[in-house]
Amino acid sequence: MLLVAGVDVGGTNIEVGLVDDGHTVRERAKHDTPAQSPHKIVSTIVKLIEGLDGVPSAIGIGIPGVVHNGRVLEAPNLAGWDESFDIVGEIRHRFGVPVALGNDANVGLLGEWVAGAAVGADDVLGVWMGTGIGGGLILDGRPFVGSRGSAGEIGHVVIRAGGALCTCGRRGCIEAYAGRRSMEAAVTKMVAAGRHTSLFEIQQQEEKSTLTSKVWARALDEGDELAVELFDAAVEAVAVGIGSAINLVDVQLVVIGGGMAEKLGQDLVDRIERAARPWILHPSPKLKFVVAALGDDSGIVGAASIGRARLLDV
Repeated sequence: MLLVAGVDVGGTNIEVGLVDDGHTVRERAKHDTPAQSPHKIVSTIVKLIEGLDGVPSAIGIGIPGVVHNGRVLEAPNLAGWDESFDIVGEIRHRFGVPVALGNDANVGLLGEWVAGAAVGADDVLGVWMGTGIGGGLILDGRPFVGSRGSAGEIGHVVIRAGGALCTCGRRGCIEAYAGRRSMEAAVTKMVAAGRHTSLFEIQQQEEKSTLTSKVWARALDEGDELAVELFDAAVEAVAVGIGSAINLVDVQLVVIGGGMAEKLGQDLVDRIERAARPWILHPSPKLKFVVAALGDDSGIVGAASIGRARLLDV
């Protein structure tokens, strides 16, 4: 049995697991994502892999950014990334095994496609709701990343020209309204303007460094007015983007994953579906919206799959 390390780098956490031939995660580890530099991220990945009880035959890594030919071209939610930083070379040098790199949402959807909610589906849109808003596509039974690796970046679809400033530097992106980092910035501004919220109190009680999905879920459950208002706007933004994406590529399955989906489950997915339906011109009668089945393991399993594929190229 070959064990492959899958690495899921998120804006909040880095998760690593050893995955076997049957796409089962045998062991896993997790650490906060360093905010200082890509070098710190590499060091964290190395320590997490070294701490696992097993030696990987290959390593696959998912990164929240545009990935092309093994390079990160742009990563709005990670500090200090540019094309000159060779994460594949750094990790390969440390472990001496084949290393593959992909976009985190793409590999998350890949994980669901090989072992989760999208098994057997030919045309799928994946939407990951976390620090940012990531997306991936399976079209005609094959993962589709486009000519430069940025296909499926639904978080940076503009839904309001000249709208809210996004972490990518543009305005009006879905992520500017529905990414947790952007939502936290909006909360901070509104509190400074005199609005009340329990979000930051819950953050302290939960001992979190940011407004995590768990914090948002609790605030929503407790009926916090500002949290509900901002989350309503987030759901509408995601729904408009999904409706437009379906009009473009006519998928039959939408998989919603990420931290918010983990905490709120199918109820969130059903709400997004109801909000998206009016924006869809002619949906397939078979169109379904489902929550990611693998949870945190989607990215680990998908990353391990691209690492395992790299073994065939060696």
